[in-house]
Amino acid sequence: MNHFRASADVATLARNILAEPILWNLGAFANLLLVLCAIVLSWLLYLLLRPVNRNLIVLAAFLNVVSLAIETISKLFQLMVKPILTSTSMAKAFEPTQLHALANFALRSHDIAFNIALVFFGATCILYGQLIFKSGYLPKLVGVLMQIGGVSYLIACFSALFVPALSNLINPAILVLPLIGEASLCLWLLVKGVNLSKWNDRLSSHT
Repeated sequence: MNHFRASADVATLARNILAEPILWNLGAFANLLLVLCAIVLSWLLYLLLRPVNRNLIVLAAFLNVVSLAIETISKLFQLMVKPILTSTSMAKAFEPTQLHALANFALRSHDIAFNIALVFFGATCILYGQLIFKSGYLPKLVGVLMQIGGVSYLIACFSALFVPALSNLINPAILVLPLIGEASLCLWLLVKGVNLSKWNDRLSSHT
């Protein structure tokens, strides 16, 4: 999907999108599906980590909701691109170069909004990591990895938004760290699960 990213060569970008409309639609659909899955995952993590510290998990859930709301808006910009390039009414009102510039602007707006969403998600990961570390029923190492991943998101996104030269140096390599943290949590839950006795002990102590 890299050839669909915002680019200074807007004519080539437009040709790529128009040449592979099915691939573009699949990518947009997958992005929306990921947002829906993230909502479900957020609720499950709220239930899982609520016994540790209710105030902290509520804050994490709130930050995640903000992140997902902004990410959803970013997908609106993404979904605007193809209609801009294919609409007959738009073609009558604007020159091809203007349409290409509008499509590129929509993609850049998507990228900016997505980075802002990841700032909030990075903060969410830090809180999740703290809760996991203190839980007693999940490995402390997973909590540390989640916190490292959250900090990495913050560095990656703030650099992309405000220091593009730094972003070009560290991205996408720095995003391996969040991948490790999130993958470790998912794999642990899928393979080992949760120590239910300790989870119940935590739950009973907060009721």
